[in-house]
Amino acid sequence: MNTNFLPYTNLDLLEPGCCCPAFDPKAWDQLDLHFRDKLFVHFRTRSLFHIPLNMSAAFFDTWEAIKAAGAEDGQFAILSNDESKWRGEHYFAVTKEVPGLHNVRLTGDFVTRVFEGPYRDAYIWVNEMREDIALMGHRMGRLFFYYTTCPKCAERRGKNYVVGVGEVV
Repeated sequence: MNTNFLPYTNLDLLEPGCCCPAFDPKAWDQLDLHFRDKLFVHFRTRSLFHIPLNMSAAFFDTWEAIKAAGAEDGQFAILSNDESKWRGEHYFAVTKEVPGLHNVRLTGDFVTRVFEGPYRDAYIWVNEMREDIALMGHRMGRLFFYYTTCPKCAERRGKNYVVGVGEVV
């Protein structure tokens, strides 16, 4: 079992004028992830009926603090969860604690599945993740999505990959 592993992401290949790295869907599809006190920076964003209002600024500020602390590496992921219609929570994978930010550790076993399509299909992906985990003989605990690109980069690339990260309980 490979604990606290995330696929490598080349952080040198960022979109011009953005912090969206290149994404390889094959590297993320159908993985078993085993987190044991895996370190993340946690923060929340405001939403209006699940539409994020301050996500760009919050992501940018958090990413800049992570880089300034030297806490980024090639195991890049941002796990997001819509807590409600009004708020989302997000976890940036980091290599060490970042001063001034909310550092947390996650423990759990997860499976991944890569989806491609518009963000509005997230409700479909939730059901598909639940079904995939049920077919494994388990039930789904926490569910996160790793939105691999911002809407502008998804439009430029012509693909919008989203990784479902479902906890197996």
